[in-house]
Order: sequence, then structure tokens, then C-alpha cells
Amino acid sequence: MPKPTKGPRLGGGPAHERLMLANLAASLFTHKSIKTTETKAKRLRPFAERLITFAKRGDLHARRRVLRVIHDPSVVHVLFTEIAPLVEDRPGGYTRITKLGYRKGDNASVAQIELVLEPVVSKSRAAAAEPVAAEEPAVEVEETETVESTEAEGGAAGGSAEADGGFGADSAAPLEDGSAPEGFDIKGNKDSMKFHRPDGQWYDATVAEVWFRTAEAAEEAGFVEAGK
Repeated sequence: MPKPTKGPRLGGGPAHERLMLANLAASLFTHKSIKTTETKAKRLRPFAERLITFAKRGDLHARRRVLRVIHDPSVVHVLFTEIAPLVEDRPGGYTRITKLGYRKGDNASVAQIELVLEPVVSKSRAAAAEPVAAEEPAVEVEETETVESTEAEGGAAGGSAEADGGFGADSAAPLEDGSAPEGFDIKGNKDSMKFHRPDGQWYDATVAEVWFRTAEAAEEAGFVEAGK
């Protein structure tokens, strides 16, 4: 068997790997949570999340695209009718990986991958749901205490720096809702150390763990463009 030229691979060949990932995805959609090796879980995450992205579209073409990968119509029906409505408001990150230690026998690292089906609450809804606190009467504070508190607040503000992605000045961490900061449109995945352009094949199905301003900045950080 020829040796793969680049990157890890499951199974004996590319076709075997696709079948393994399809079976793992079918089990994940059926049981909502499965336990497997950490390597398989990391390879399954982008594969399954891309299928969920198709399911969120909900049209006939998207259903046929998923049926090309998962040949069991009952699993595809669960994906489109049960799972897709639960993640309709979630912009990404449909799966969660939890490490469980090491397996007896071969000492392989075991992990649990599960679907994230909790409802997403927007900031505006959360602010509207919070009760309005009653205004407290103003309390006179001595001038010395006011000066000390102002100096303390100024020192705390000066010591806080803008959070970045940890890969240089042209990298940025995702915002609280998972979206990209302004001016950053290159998605980076820390597990695979690959980056995705907006016109890439897996861009929509990829959950950005770090954002880059340009592809050159991602390459300088040690990331490799997906598909190359």
C-alpha cells in the first residue's frame, strides 16, 4: 500500500477512511454522544459539523448531499428533523470533545464527542430577561477614597491588553458569539494547524478557533492551508 504523502489517515486507505467517518457520524447523530479514540474524534468533528451545516439548509439538494455520505435514510431523517432545528440559531461549534483518559490494553487516548444542543441565548434576550435593579441612594464618599478608587481603576484599565489569538499581531480570538472580529476572515484550526480561506471548500463547516487577518499571517504562525 502506498504511504500517504501528507497528514494522518484512518483505516487502510482514503475510501476506508471515508466509510469509517461516515459510520462514526451516523452513530453520533443517532445517539447524540459516542466514545472513541481522541484521533478519530478530532477527525470526526469537521466531518460531522459539515453535514449538520447541510442539514440546517433543509432543502432537497442538501438532503441528497448528505445521503451521498450517510446511506441510512433514517439517520438522515433524524439529522434534518430533530438535530437541525435545535442548532438553527447556533453559528457553529455543533460538537464538543471531552478527553476521558487512556484505554486499557493499548493505552490509546479515549475521548467523548457529543452534539451541543443547548439553546443559544442572544445578548439582547439575556439583557431583557434580567430584572431591573432598584436605584440605590447616592452615598457621599470622602475625597481621598474617591482619588484612591480612581487610581485603582486606572491601573486596572492600563494593565489589561486587548486579547489576541496567540499567534502574532495579525491573529485574533473569536468573539463571544463565535464570529470573526472586523478585518479578520481567515479561519484557523489549532488541532489540525490548518487555515481556511473564505472561498475554501470547508470554510463554512469549519469552526474557527483563531482568526487571521491574512493568509500570509496564518502561514507565518505555522498553519497550512487546507486542501494543500
